[in-house]
Amino acid sequence: MKWTQRFFKPFLLWSRSRLAKGALGLSLLCILIGCQDLQGFVPPPVNQGAGFNSTAADETPSLSADGRYLAFGSDRQGQRNLYLYDLQERRFVDLPNLNRPNSSQEQPSLSANGRFIAYISTERGRPDVFVYDRQTQQPQLLSQAVRGICRHPSISGDGRYVAYQTSEGGQWNIEIYDRGSP
Repeated sequence: MKWTQRFFKPFLLWSRSRLAKGALGLSLLCILIGCQDLQGFVPPPVNQGAGFNSTAADETPSLSADGRYLAFGSDRQGQRNLYLYDLQERRFVDLPNLNRPNSSQEQPSLSANGRFIAYISTERGRPDVFVYDRQTQQPQLLSQAVRGICRHPSISGDGRYVAYQTSEGGQWNIEIYDRGSP
């Protein structure tokens, strides 16, 4: 038995698939001796994503119920901002008056059709809950009366109700805000 067969045998027994065995063996061989001697080796295709990812931390994704819009927080401009990506048109949607300087916006939650975005902003010096209306291009502060910290907003499909956590009273509780008819 060759040394390579003895060395790779435990790894090859790990998988029942011949393709996985070959790929694992080839990968390990590549690591041990270098890939320059492997003529004709074609690496698997790399998924480039849908065009919205960046080299910055992209986090807290939220999809609209119809699957058209994706909202997420990202540090791509040196501070935490919210972004809205139209998955059908494969482009970013402008959100005037939402991202504020010297504060962070994060934890978005989208209504069913993507018109309303509930989110956390620190523009008042602490985490507050806001709802942004894409039609009026204006944010609405919902947690002005809360004395604690707010987090994890979740908006109803029609944009009327927003549930979120608050630390008011020394423990985490759930609040539900009724915005009336949108």
